[in-house]
Amino acid sequence: MDHGSSQGPTDAGLRGRDLLSLGGVLVGAVVGGTVLGLVLDSLLDTSPVFVVLGVLFGIVGAGLGFWVKVREALRE
Repeated sequence: MDHGSSQGPTDAGLRGRDLLSLGGVLVGAVVGGTVLGLVLDSLLDTSPVFVVLGVLFGIVGAGLGFWVKVREALRE
């Protein structure tokens, strides 16, 4: 039964490479924010202020990066 759809299984939604990219964005943003916070806390002797801020900014950055990547992938 052909319902007039020309899309194959590889044309729909997110593919494996897109999912790997999303994982990289999520992990990279949170780990990057945490490491930057650790370095700043070490240099400024303000533990745990910048670690907490780094994790929070990393989570926000991960969410924004996730949103951008999903929009790009779904437009293709």
